This record gives sequence, C-alpha cells and structure tokens, in this order.
Amino acid sequence: MKILGIGVDIIKNQRITKSIQNKKFIHRVYNKEEIISFKKEKKGNNFYAKRFAAKESFSKALGTGIRKKLFFKDIIILNDKFGKPYFKKTKKINVLINKKFKVKNYNLFLSISDEKDYSIAFTVLQTI
Repeated sequence: MKILGIGVDIIKNQRITKSIQNKKFIHRVYNKEEIISFKKEKKGNNFYAKRFAAKESFSKALGTGIRKKLFFKDIIILNDKFGKPYFKKTKKINVLINKKFKVKNYNLFLSISDEKDYSIAFTVLQTI
C-alpha cells in the first residue's frame, strides 16, 4: 500500500452559515444525497461546513483542487450506520483517480471535526 495523497482543510463555520442562505450555493456545492441527509437528520449548519472542508481536503489529496473536471457536487460525503463519514466512490471519482495515479483499487480515509467557530477535514488517498 502506498499513500498517493493527503489533504487538509479548515473553514470558519460562519462563512458557510452565510453562504447556505443562498439556495443556489447549496445546490452548486452539495449533492442531493447530502441535502437529504441534512434535512432528514436535522443537523446544524456545521454539517455543511464540515462537508465543505471535506470536499476541499479531497481535492487537495487528489492534487487538483476544485477545477474544470472536478466540481464540489462530484465529491459526496455520507455517513455509515455508526456516523463515521466517508467519501462515496462514484464513477467520476474512480476515473479521476485512475487517470491521475494509474490505479484502479484505492482507499479514501476521511476524518472531519468541528468546534464552535471552525470545521476541519483530513483526507488520505491510498492504493490497496
């Protein structure tokens, strides 16, 4: 196993709290599954801030940033039955990782956390 990339991002929660008041922002950044999860679980605004940081940390681990071929909505963060966050491996993500690193089998590890004012996310991209 080899680490292909790591990424970390921190964001001030108030920035996202302001941004999500604009529905266009929500639908530009968050996938339908994430929006449903937010509404279903009645999470606070830090839910969106943590996911924003996670999307940024993923783009840094990939080494591309958010650009022409990678959009915020392409990166989907869900939670398992125990509440642990994870990246959903989609066809587009598989193609981007395969193209960049020439690997088909990989793991993505995600850790996210928040405090009153800030949310942080850390991503590791590793071959299997």
